[in-house]
Amino acid sequence: MSPIMRRRRAGTVLALMVAAGVALAGGIVSGTPAAWAAPTSGNYTLVNAGSGLCLTGSGSSGAQLVQSGCNSGASQTWTLASVSGGVTLRSGGLCAGVRDASTSAGKAIELESCSGASSQAWALTASGSNYRVVNANGAKCMNTKDNSTGSGALVQQNSCDSVATKQWTLNPSGSTPTDPPTTPTPTPTTPPSGSWPTANGQQAVTSTINVSGTLDGNYKRYYASGAMGDGGQDESQDPVFELANGAVLRNVILGSPAADGVHCMGTCTLQNVWWEDVGEDAATFMGTSSSQTMTIDGGGARAATDKVFQHNGPGTMYIRNFQVSDFGKLYRACGNCTNSYKRDVVLSNITATTPGKTLAGINTNWGDTARFSNIVIKNDSGKKIVICEKYKGVPKGSEPEKIGSGADGTNCLYSTSDITYQ
Repeated sequence: MSPIMRRRRAGTVLALMVAAGVALAGGIVSGTPAAWAAPTSGNYTLVNAGSGLCLTGSGSSGAQLVQSGCNSGASQTWTLASVSGGVTLRSGGLCAGVRDASTSAGKAIELESCSGASSQAWALTASGSNYRVVNANGAKCMNTKDNSTGSGALVQQNSCDSVATKQWTLNPSGSTPTDPPTTPTPTPTTPPSGSWPTANGQQAVTSTINVSGTLDGNYKRYYASGAMGDGGQDESQDPVFELANGAVLRNVILGSPAADGVHCMGTCTLQNVWWEDVGEDAATFMGTSSSQTMTIDGGGARAATDKVFQHNGPGTMYIRNFQVSDFGKLYRACGNCTNSYKRDVVLSNITATTPGKTLAGINTNWGDTARFSNIVIKNDSGKKIVICEKYKGVPKGSEPEKIGSGADGTNCLYSTSDITYQ
């Protein structure tokens, strides 16, 4: 098929999908706010949302792309240029394209001589706080082989869904991979670094507020009242907010008592949510899909007797640009829930201030992973805060056994350069 015919075919596919209100990558195209427009030009690194690793080319035509540790090098710098059907991704004078202009799942994505073919055009579609990178020729998503999160994993195209390895964040070139990524969501107004927002009014909550779509609180303080709960460690308390699959909660302060905070029933995003006095838990990730994601971007929490973020369902939790102080555990993958799942967490741009005990607790026997980057720990001269604590998950009714701690290259993923003590 000629490049011209491929472009015409891609344009037809894209037009039909948009007209039908169907996302190129499983989300909604119609109704997407203009503020969510993807970048169309400039230099970026592409960071895989499932692994925290960067899209990497070798500089050789015909070489399949891989993901590897982010280093801001030339092989990880991608120049976006607007074309029909989306953008091209150029590295070293070559373009990222699908091998043989295939529309089949599992086909390699490689570096090729730039030809203008639609198999070298990519649409960036919003997916929570990330993007899916969708090939214009076959409407399939850039992904890692077998959804791998390992360094060196091959990059290919696959059918689009909500798997984390099919989502990417874009960092402007020159920034480190731990800088806040360019996201498709509007940037909320945030207080200066290290400070807490001033409440813009307050509201007593006597029954759980159910959120579908987006709730922007404009920094109103919400606090539990009546039978909602007293903010202690009683596990029977109701949440102040319950987020449906796909919901976004932003610019909210949870005051005291906070009951059981926020429940996320599937993929959800929390932007600039602040807990002045964590109740039972700040937020709990529930749901049942292994591809679901919970993104906590911005905000902070303090006065957490036990856990801040509790991960009960499967999937991946992302905690970034977040501050925590006076806490037990920042993150805990449930070790004795009714259902046992593999759970993953990615922590980046975290500031933790003592007193505190643990940043993340995971169950290695279920294959959990915790990845850390750009972690700052304050007032801990004795380095007593545990970065990554390992447990052996057990059936409901038993207590998980603590079996170790520290980086191991398999479950607890970080190096000494990822942790800074101040």
